[in-house]
Amino acid sequence: MKKLFSSILITLGLITMLNASNYPVPSSDFVLIKGGSFTMGSPESEDWRSNDKTQHRVTLASFYMSKFEVTQKEWREITGKNPSNFTGDKLPVESITWLEAIEFCNALSKRDGRTPVYTITDGGNTVTWNRSADGYRLPTEAEWEYAARAGSTTPFYSRRVPGAEDVNFYGHYPYQIEQNYFNDEVLETRPGVYRGKTLDVGSFKANPNGLYDIYGNVGEWCFDYYGDYHSVPSTSSGNAGTSGVTNPTGASEGTRRVYRGGGWNDFGKNLRSAYRAALPQNNSAYNVGLRLVCNADDSVKGTIATREEANPGAKKSAGNGKTLIIFYSWSGNTRGVAREIASQTGFDSIELELVKPYSTDYNTVLDQAQSDQHKQARPAIKTKIDSKKWKEYDTIILGYPNWWASIPMPIATLLESYDFSGKTIMPFCSHGGGRFGQSLTAISKLAPKATLTAGLSVHYSGGSSLSKDVEKWLKKCGVK
Repeated sequence: MKKLFSSILITLGLITMLNASNYPVPSSDFVLIKGGSFTMGSPESEDWRSNDKTQHRVTLASFYMSKFEVTQKEWREITGKNPSNFTGDKLPVESITWLEAIEFCNALSKRDGRTPVYTITDGGNTVTWNRSADGYRLPTEAEWEYAARAGSTTPFYSRRVPGAEDVNFYGHYPYQIEQNYFNDEVLETRPGVYRGKTLDVGSFKANPNGLYDIYGNVGEWCFDYYGDYHSVPSTSSGNAGTSGVTNPTGASEGTRRVYRGGGWNDFGKNLRSAYRAALPQNNSAYNVGLRLVCNADDSVKGTIATREEANPGAKKSAGNGKTLIIFYSWSGNTRGVAREIASQTGFDSIELELVKPYSTDYNTVLDQAQSDQHKQARPAIKTKIDSKKWKEYDTIILGYPNWWASIPMPIATLLESYDFSGKTIMPFCSHGGGRFGQSLTAISKLAPKATLTAGLSVHYSGGSSLSKDVEKWLKKCGVK
């Protein structure tokens, strides 16, 4: 009966969509994404899938989506400034927060005589979406994936795995390179060039929906709070199970906002149509921008109010203002950064040791690291922190090497072994060219009730600029 009731409501929703009045296309830079149903998420058999991508049926109304990511020229014309790490009129804007993205949408709507979509109150902690407004907005997660897939059910919209000639990403690491690093001739798509920067929007072939750079270049903010699909409500009825949902908008409360598509420094596994990245809505990143959407008709009505989730752990775990540096290091690069931070601050410092250490051989540890990440292993940590001592620290300066575009699995063990609720995490990493990769997303997901500050990425050991880089970062994070 429950499935029948849900199916009836979805059918009624489809009828409403069919009888809707159409809105005109905003400009020639937008394409119509016709409404319909699709399976969102990825099958358990998809390589590098994690358990936050449960498959479920979704039905969507039609919408318009911009062919291109918002450029720096477009952003500057509206805001009068350009926060981007890379600069160029035709480059995608990046280094913008989620809140800045929705403020841009409202400002652009006003300029173009459209009804602004969002109402921002309580210092940005509450954002209300007028679903019938014709103004510019961010896509929902479901809209983004539906548009990216373009009818496909494979990891990417194309049958062939995209390479560096198709997408701007960390081309040395195409999909499934991790487990085939020493035998890459078996891969359909071989390693290619890594450009290490954003490119002009529209530099590659569009997907079947006419969307350029839907994978790579910059990740694209979505409206939704990050959460499990099974807990996501629908604007119609039903849950995110097999019975499906209609025009879902994500959870009403949360601490992390979703972005999709991967960026210029992401590995192939993180470009997949179903891959979900997330950051706090007040955080920005040099590989995250936005793509605009607006309603194609008036079939979806009502308002959606979303709120930053209150964190009761903030008061419960508040210590005496102490800060702890805790890090995992393999080659010594991360250890060197940690020592520099400790030298400048005098903070307590702990290096994580494993019950079963990784090999000291470089090639061996590469394979061990990818294997642990692939199966989401949790290596046992030999280092223990007394629970009473742990409660004394309000801020954790967390360090690690960027392994395979994410955190080493010992850091995952740490994040799941101690209560980070109400604490502030200041992340730093050593890397060989990919900066943070998707490690900040991994931390965001594993410690959702912690505050995440801007991070410090250090190329290998940091060289002669390490001291100044650390000093600048500490100052940015308010550490004196």
